[in-house]
Amino acid sequence: MSTTQALLDSLLAYKSAINLASTEQKNAALVAMADQLEADCEQILQANSRDMEQAQGAIAPVMQDRLFLTVERVKAMADGIRALIALPDPVGLVFDDYQAENGLRIQKTSIPFGIIGMIYESRPNATSDAAALAIKSGNAVILRGGKEAFHSSKAIVTSLKAGLVKAGIAPEVIELVQDTSRASAQELMTAKGKIDLLVPRGGAGLIQAVVEQATVPVIETGTGICHIYVDQAADLEKALAIVINAKTSRPSVCNSAEVLLVHQDIAAQFLPLIEEKLAGQVELRADEKALTYLKQAQPAGPDDFDTEFLDYILAVKVVEHVAEAAAHIAAHSTGHSEAIVTESADTAAYFTQMVDSAAIYVNASTRFTDGGEFGLGCELGISTQKMHARGPMGLREMTTYKYIVTGTGQVR
Repeated sequence: MSTTQALLDSLLAYKSAINLASTEQKNAALVAMADQLEADCEQILQANSRDMEQAQGAIAPVMQDRLFLTVERVKAMADGIRALIALPDPVGLVFDDYQAENGLRIQKTSIPFGIIGMIYESRPNATSDAAALAIKSGNAVILRGGKEAFHSSKAIVTSLKAGLVKAGIAPEVIELVQDTSRASAQELMTAKGKIDLLVPRGGAGLIQAVVEQATVPVIETGTGICHIYVDQAADLEKALAIVINAKTSRPSVCNSAEVLLVHQDIAAQFLPLIEEKLAGQVELRADEKALTYLKQAQPAGPDDFDTEFLDYILAVKVVEHVAEAAAHIAAHSTGHSEAIVTESADTAAYFTQMVDSAAIYVNASTRFTDGGEFGLGCELGISTQKMHARGPMGLREMTTYKYIVTGTGQVR
C-alpha cells in the first residue's frame, strides 16, 4: 500500500471526529490552529527558506513571490483562520422545511462532504486556508501541494496538527501527501469511495489534468484570463487606477487582469495615458488598432488573448462598442472575473447581463475576487464552473445537503 493510500484510509477512520464536531469544538480548534501558526512562525519561515533556495532559477520571480513567506504573511494566514470563527457554522442549516400532503415533514439540511482533497501548486497559504475551511465546515482534508512548496506546507501542517491536539480533536483529520510525484496526484484523482470532493488549484495544465482524469467529483477552479473593458463613458482617472491595480498589484495571482479592452472613441486619449503609467513595468501586446496609439507596445501574437500571463504582460485591444467587448470576453475568457469602467448605468447593466463569468465588476478592480475580500474568511479556490459552487469557495461551498424526512408511520 502506498503512503497516500495509507493517509486516505486514516482519514476514513478519523473523519467522524470532525464530521460530527460541534460548532464550539470547531471554533476552539481554529483558535488553537491560528495561535500555533504564530507560535511556530520561525520554524515555518526556516522551512520556507529551503523552498526559496530551491526555487532560485527554477521558477519565475513572480511565482517566487507566491511562494515566499514573511512574518507578516504567516500572521495573515493565522488571521485568515481567525476570521472563520466569527462566521456562521455552515453545517446543520435547514434550507427547506415543509410538510407534504401525506404528513411527512421534509427538511433539506446542510452537511459536510466528508473528506475533501486538494491538489495545488506553490502557494503555502493555500495549505492553511484549505485546512481551516475544512475544519470549520466539518470536513477531513487531504492536501497534495507542489514540490516547490513542500517544506513550507509540511511545516504549516505540522503546526496545524499541533493546534488540533491542543483543542482535543484528532490531528489525523488533516493530512499532507508526502509524495509530490504525479503518482500521488493520480491516486487522489481516482480515490473513488474515499474522497468526496477534489479541488485542483493552480495553473491551467494542473487543472485540466485533474478535470480530465479524475473519477471522483471535481470542482474546476479557474485559470484567470481576466478582462477590463474601459468604456467610452468611463471616468479615465478611475480607469487608470483600476487597470494599474488589476495588473501590477500582484500579477502572479488568478484575479489579476490579463486583457485590456478600450472603446475606440477614447482609445486615442486613454491608451497613451496607460502606457505612460505602466512604462518600464508592464509589457503591452496590442492589436493593430491599439498599436496606432501606443509607442512601446509589441504586436499581439495569435495566443496573447488566450494566455494567463501571470506576469507583467498585458494584452490590449480596441473595440467598437460594449457588445464587441462582451463578444470578445465570451470568446476568450476563462469565466473568472471581468470588469467594466463606465459612468453609464445602461452600459453597465448590459455588460453585467451579457458577460457570463463568476464575478463581474462595475468600476472596481478584478483583484477583489478573493474569499477574504468577499467576507468569506478565506477560500478553497475560485470556481469557474456553474455546478454546486461558483466564484470564491468559502464555507457554504464545502457542504452538501441531505433530506431528513420524519413521519408518523406513513407507508407508500
